[in-house]
Order: sequence, then C-alpha cells, then structure tokens
Amino acid sequence: MLETFTTAPSTYEFSERQKLRVLVSLWVLFFGLMLVIEIQEHWEHPGIRWWEPFVWMGTSAAVASLWLWMFWRDRRHAEQYLDHPLRWFWRQCRWFPIVAIVFVCVTYALRHGIYSLAGRAYQHEPWPWVFLYESLKLWLFLGLWLGILFALESFSHWQTQQRRLAELQRSLAQAQLVQLKTQLRPHFLFNALNTISSVMQIDIVRADRLLNQLADLLRASLRADQEELTTLKSELDLLRLYGRIMEQRFEDRVTLEWEIEPETEAAMLPTMMLQPLLENAFKHGVENASTPARITVSAKRIGDYLELRIINIGEVTPVAGEGVGLRNCRSRMQLHYGAAGVLEFTSDRTSGDVRVLIPWAEQPS
Repeated sequence: MLETFTTAPSTYEFSERQKLRVLVSLWVLFFGLMLVIEIQEHWEHPGIRWWEPFVWMGTSAAVASLWLWMFWRDRRHAEQYLDHPLRWFWRQCRWFPIVAIVFVCVTYALRHGIYSLAGRAYQHEPWPWVFLYESLKLWLFLGLWLGILFALESFSHWQTQQRRLAELQRSLAQAQLVQLKTQLRPHFLFNALNTISSVMQIDIVRADRLLNQLADLLRASLRADQEELTTLKSELDLLRLYGRIMEQRFEDRVTLEWEIEPETEAAMLPTMMLQPLLENAFKHGVENASTPARITVSAKRIGDYLELRIINIGEVTPVAGEGVGLRNCRSRMQLHYGAAGVLEFTSDRTSGDVRVLIPWAEQPS
C-alpha cells in the first residue's frame, strides 16, 4: 500500500542494453535513408556505377560509427555534465576540428583504397573544398546525433534520479511510520496503567484481572508490530482486548457494542489505527461522565472504500484541537493513502463521532 502515494520508480527501466539497442536502430535507419537518397540522386547519372554510392555512404558510416563507439565508451565521464547541457555539448564539440580532419582523411583514404582495388581512380573536388564541404556536413551530422545522444543519456539519468528519489521517499515514509507506531504503545500503556492504578486500592481482584488482560494486550500488540498492515479481524481482536480492560475500569458506566459486517474482516488497514480512537472515546466520553455511555464500533464496505466509525453517545468533554491519538492516526493515514484516506471527527456535549474512510484492499491470497 505504501507505493500508492510515493513516487515509485518507473516500471520500465531504460537499461544500458535497451539504450544501446535504440541507438543502433536509429543509426542503421539514418544511414539506410541516407543510402537510399544517395542511390536515387545518382541512379541515372552517366559514368557512376551501381556500387559507388554504397562505397561513399559505407565509408562515411564506418568512420562515423567509430566516433559513435568512442562516444559510447566515454559517456560515463560526461554524465556529470548532464545537468548543464551547454557544458555537456561543449565537451563533445571541443575536439571538432581534429575530428573533422580525421574523419575526412580516413574516409577519403578508404574510398581511394577501395577504388584502387576496383581498378579505378576516385575523383573528387580539390582538397580545400573537400575539407570545407565535409566539415559543414559533419557539423550538421554531429549536431543531430549529439542531440539524440543527449536525449538518451539525460532520460536515463532522469530515470536513475527518479528511482533514487522514490527509494528515499519510501525510506523516509517507513521511518515515519515506525516512529508513529512506537509512539502508540507508551501512550496507551500509560493510560492502561492509570486505569489499573485507579482500581487497585478498591478491588485487588479486579486490578489483578486487569493486569492479566493488559499482559494479553501487550503480547498481541508486540505481534502486531511485526507488520505495518493487518486485517480488520486482527485489529478488532486487539481492540476487543483493550475494550475489555476499559469495561472493567468503567463497570456499569459504559456499554461497548460491535457492528461489524462479516465481509469487512478481510480488509487491510494500518496496525493499531483504531485503538487510539477508541481510547479517545473512553477518555473524553466516559471518564468524566456522570451518566452511562454507549460506544459503538462499526465497520462496513462502501463501494471501493472501508468505512470505520467509533460513535460515543453520552456526556462528551469538549476538546480543543486534536490529541496525540487523532494526530497519530491522521499522519499514518496520510502516509499510507495520501488524499484517498479520510478521517473526520465531530462532537458536541452529547455525542462524539470518529469516521475513517480508506481504500478497500484485501490480504493477498
């Protein structure tokens, strides 16, 4: 459930192999189109044989592929500049004069060699014109492919940063959840011990029974702590243990009722989320009341949501703001469900109502 609100890493990881596959595919497509254009331009040209366009484009592609291979090997050293595009492009273009000279010399040497093997002489423009013309073509070529390479590298870099950010967010959320859970036990333990202390001098047998029930509750809460999410059935088992302790303390002053739809017991929710809400109902609706109270715990499914309510009918002590219990539940819901989780609290002097609405989810089978 935690992944539903954090920025999760992309399900499609743009791996190095996939990036290379895309690059090679574009490379082959580009030179394939260039070859088709070259053939069309010279198809009916007198004096040009069918194989010559293949030699011209093949030699250019071979030398350009060497440049691409060198870039691929060196790309790791340029990663640090991906956040500064101008510096990244400058790093690739600063050697352009040398690259242009090497490209022209190697390409034309290959052409002269192939023509010589075919028993022909390779005719071309004067060398100054060749260097100027080929340099302009190479500049346009490099501009196009550096743009493609930058896009591939920056996209891969962005994915890596997103994955790291998502991992950091998940770690932070998990740390917050642990902190919120550990906040609960001292809080309810303090109140439970106060409950036992209040009856110890009056009824030792009852105090002893409360201590045994508290021990059962602590054992159950320790088991529950091993999982962040639990079924509603397990949560209710824990809640009933706590409810029995409080019923023992406020004997004849409170009636605790359970209205649980059977299908909801399989629903998942954060562990020990309801306990502080029930605790608030006793603290503010029973402890200082002069008349008997009735507390109802209900659970039902509403479409794709689970609705949980704790309703207290009786004298309710007005409270300014939210206490530890409500703040804790609200924070945990925000971490688990984001805006999809709702916690509403309404009260007056005769009743209090806490309503929790969370997305429906069942335990995986």
